[in-house]
Amino acid sequence: MRCGVVGAGAWGTALADLLARSGYEVRLWAREPDVVESVNGTHENARFLAGHVLDRALEAYGDLNDVVANSSVVLFAPPSFALREVARASAASLAPDALVIVASKGIESESLALMNEAIEQETGSDRVVALSGPSFATEVATRLPTAVVVAARDMNDAVEAQRLFASETFRTYTHEDVTGVELGGALKNVMAVATGITDGLRLGNNARAALITRGLAEMTRLGVARGAKASTFAGLAGLGDLVLTCTGALSRNRSLGVEIGEGRTLDEVLAGRETVAEGVITTRSARDLAASVGVGMPIVESVYSVLFEGVPPRDAIAALMARELRAEED
Repeated sequence: MRCGVVGAGAWGTALADLLARSGYEVRLWAREPDVVESVNGTHENARFLAGHVLDRALEAYGDLNDVVANSSVVLFAPPSFALREVARASAASLAPDALVIVASKGIESESLALMNEAIEQETGSDRVVALSGPSFATEVATRLPTAVVVAARDMNDAVEAQRLFASETFRTYTHEDVTGVELGGALKNVMAVATGITDGLRLGNNARAALITRGLAEMTRLGVARGAKASTFAGLAGLGDLVLTCTGALSRNRSLGVEIGEGRTLDEVLAGRETVAEGVITTRSARDLAASVGVGMPIVESVYSVLFEGVPPRDAIAALMARELRAEED
């Protein structure tokens, strides 16, 4: 079976390596010529996943058609802002019966589409599976134990993806709530920025725990309004990914929040980064999506005010604490 992986960032590379080590023929598409050269020449993605030796059978290509055409499985893992573009460019080469897996996490800024929706709209595929859950790319590449969820409307597709990825160190669970799994993976990045800000302000463990818990409540509220199941957010794609991203030292979104809390501006933080912190993009789109369905998300609003309106982080936290008193359950 040939698997095509579109997007050679850390996450796409780690998943491509995982599939190659399971014995599949895997082709990896990279936009960056130096990544293609690095993967093929030294079996390492020196730019995005340095220090990890990749399976020697993994091949990288700069031509998207070489990766997508004749692949039984095509996995998309570019940054969320680039997903629609590469999906559109892949559509003509994609086999009609190919299993399409999306591992990108986010909500589009303009359309407010989820990642699976963008793929479906651009490719016309009805076999789209969402992969999400608590998973740092470097730990997957190191083959540390990881558990994720694969969600599809057709459980046969979810089961096929489950078997494809399952290995001794990578456990997959199936799910049918694609919307909930997609939203959980996207929204947790905003909450990670928020918890990073409190950590940067040295506000303590109590504040972090409160933000994670109330952040989960906001995620669930929006998910239910968007047609998801509340129980999905108690699983791997919700609570699991939320805890990892809000507390893990490897979290790009949390580390961005820490720098903001310590007094740097968003422009200053982004200027020193090559990789994307999805939480910045998702803060805008989550705020707009919540407004479109009439759901209140005060933590998202607070992060937005800090990142884009110049509100000092301490003032944003104080405003959250001063909100009208209410019951915990909606």
